[in-house]
Amino acid sequence: MRVVIVGATGNAGTALLRRLQSEPSGELVGVSRRRPEATGVYRGVEWHSVDVAGEDAAGRLTEVFRGADAVVNLAWQIQPSHDSRRLFRTNVLGAREIARAAVQAGVGALVQASSVGVYSAGPKDAFVTEGYPRNGVPRSSYSRHKALVERMLDEVESDHPTLRVVRLRPGLIFQRAAGTEIARYFAGPLLPARLLRYQRIPVVPDHPRLRLQAVHADDVADAYAKVLTADVRGAFNIAAGPVLDPRVAAGAFHGVRVPVPGPALAGAAALSWWLRLQPIDAGWVALALKAPLMWCARAREELGWAPRRDALEALRELVAGMADRADAPSPPLSGDPDLPGRPGGMLRGRLPGTGDPY
Repeated sequence: MRVVIVGATGNAGTALLRRLQSEPSGELVGVSRRRPEATGVYRGVEWHSVDVAGEDAAGRLTEVFRGADAVVNLAWQIQPSHDSRRLFRTNVLGAREIARAAVQAGVGALVQASSVGVYSAGPKDAFVTEGYPRNGVPRSSYSRHKALVERMLDEVESDHPTLRVVRLRPGLIFQRAAGTEIARYFAGPLLPARLLRYQRIPVVPDHPRLRLQAVHADDVADAYAKVLTADVRGAFNIAAGPVLDPRVAAGAFHGVRVPVPGPALAGAAALSWWLRLQPIDAGWVALALKAPLMWCARAREELGWAPRRDALEALRELVAGMADRADAPSPPLSGDPDLPGRPGGMLRGRLPGTGDPY
């Protein structure tokens, strides 16, 4: 089986390469804007450098996709958050170019990385299935982009019924090697990451709707691998238990819960983002408070998928990776201290939420 992975050097892409390389046979093709070092999990992969937001991306991708059995699109940008046009070009227009190329190349399956962020605001005390409304959370550009991409996929499915289209909708994706990346993209240079080595977070913000789902990157990769070999279509929710909330986090990391109103969380994020102190805007707070909890029965029943690690174990591994500044030899997972979102980058004027770290 020849599988092309677009965005193969990121968090999920690295895990998927690791998973598929454990298979006895198959050809792996990686597409990224910048090639990774040919070492470790990135060795033995046929690499192509393509910017999915660039000119003639569809034409270049079509040539890469020819002869492929499946294309997995993991390409996505959440930074630079202060360049909304760049994010839209990559996330929405780039996904359109990938779909066009998949159709033109005649691939058998297009597997799209979607997210819990595609869903409309929903319950935090119940679970939603894949049929829940997919209008996103309007205040979050990430969520709006996920919803736009899925609407585009609806049209692709309707116009090309022979193309098998699958969307995976995971919760937060954690692994040790993504520790530096996630700290850089979501926390910024002011996070005292070294203090996390003791697995202690002294203060945990407490809000009744701050309840999120997570899953280990290796379990997400296993879901993608199962989709590639199963005759399935449509969407699959992917998450592990338990639900991560302030009570669980405070217990796991020996912290004290401090009640914080939603407007205060959003206001603090908005102000610190505007001041370039940290890289995420208030839309991420809105998404965290409004995204529903997902029911994952379809993945269990039709894919035979079940997480091997629970969400708390995945979170502990991520926190340890942040403390140890864990990384990987690829541009997104790089440990380069001069990148935006790192102390060295800030000293050189590369402020959080600016510059293209991919």
